[in-house]
Amino acid sequence: MSDPARMRGITHARVLKIAIPIVLSNATVPILGAVDTGVVGQLGEAAPIGAVGIGAIILTAIYWVFGFLRMGTTGLTSQAQGAGRSGEVTAMLMRALMIGAGAGIAIILLQAVLFRGAFLLSPASPEVETLARDYMAIRVWSAPAMITLYGITGWLIALERTRAVLVIQLWMNGLNIALDLWFVLGLGWGVEGVALATFLAEWSGMGLGLWICRDAFGNPAWRDWARIFDAARLREVMVVNTDILLRSLMLQVIFVSFLFLGARFGDVTLAANQVLMQFLHITAYALDGFAFAAEALVGQALGAMNRDALRRASVLTSLWGMVCVVGLAVVFALFGGAIIDLMTTAPDVRIEARSYLVWMVLAPLLGIASWMLDGIFIGATRTRDMRNMMAVSLVIYGLAVAALIPTFGNHGLWLALLVSFVARGLTLGLRYPALERSAATG
Repeated sequence: MSDPARMRGITHARVLKIAIPIVLSNATVPILGAVDTGVVGQLGEAAPIGAVGIGAIILTAIYWVFGFLRMGTTGLTSQAQGAGRSGEVTAMLMRALMIGAGAGIAIILLQAVLFRGAFLLSPASPEVETLARDYMAIRVWSAPAMITLYGITGWLIALERTRAVLVIQLWMNGLNIALDLWFVLGLGWGVEGVALATFLAEWSGMGLGLWICRDAFGNPAWRDWARIFDAARLREVMVVNTDILLRSLMLQVIFVSFLFLGARFGDVTLAANQVLMQFLHITAYALDGFAFAAEALVGQALGAMNRDALRRASVLTSLWGMVCVVGLAVVFALFGGAIIDLMTTAPDVRIEARSYLVWMVLAPLLGIASWMLDGIFIGATRTRDMRNMMAVSLVIYGLAVAALIPTFGNHGLWLALLVSFVARGLTLGLRYPALERSAATG
């Protein structure tokens, strides 16, 4: 049975309780990257820095393909939780663990092909490529742990246990940093030491995640194979995850094409765009907390078939998202120049980046709807709408690129990117009333 009282309890405090640990968790991500770079930088050579950088990027890109597991697990689990189907909540965790393990094993088996293709697309010097392959040959063995963690994270978010997500992230990053310092600076293991530190941290993170989810294994449903492998449920999981994957690939097309198109304007403009892209990463990291809150609360409300709760969850999480982006826009307007100076010391890149800073001030404000509606639609598992509206937005982005770049150059490129944000927000917004109608009044 669903719990209407729980649905009526959607408050500002509840939203913040879900969101803040995610924001803090995201804040730790760039710290780890900086430490990885810093410790190999102490070796006094350029090649190890490049090797760790390119190796991490390749593995992250491969793992990113399976990001659908986090989102799909959150949406389906939160709905089961809202409907009071505890057995299905546990079954979703088991499905996520099996998908994650299977995907990770597949990556290990296909590593030679994947790495060869990656270096064909992104060639490096022989020395850097050799070191990068050494790095990836160690780290790839933690692929099952890392991808499984996507599912564990999604499951915990669905149950509003985001403090546990923060604990896992802090443990993994803290252990990784400590082992980095020991293996590289203490034992002199170089690039392999950085890889081994990450390998151990990722497996320990998965172990901690399973321990945190141990209560699920107290439910007999964790070994109810008939339920776990129910054909209808597996088909639902497959459809939801496929839609999210296609949507994410189209979003990636936008950002990759943005990078390639920016390269046409020269090295300085390309570097400036890369610096400014970090502003978008900061915005996404900050908004993730409120979008994840929307996923959990909207999913639970829909599972309970409580339209009032669904609307309240959408409104409150979006309200806090708006507070967040207004604050970011003000910070970018007042301190954007100083942030640029922290990211690059090249005078020409600093000047170029400042000339496009206005788009960074506008980006959070124009992108809020797309970010928050993504969270709302993930929670509701209205993934077909997400896929279709992303396709429409991709076409609109292409038209904007063709129309704006010839006249406005790199300014036109940035404007086209923001047009894609607005298009995604508007098109999903048009589908929102149908989402509400799908939930009966509780």
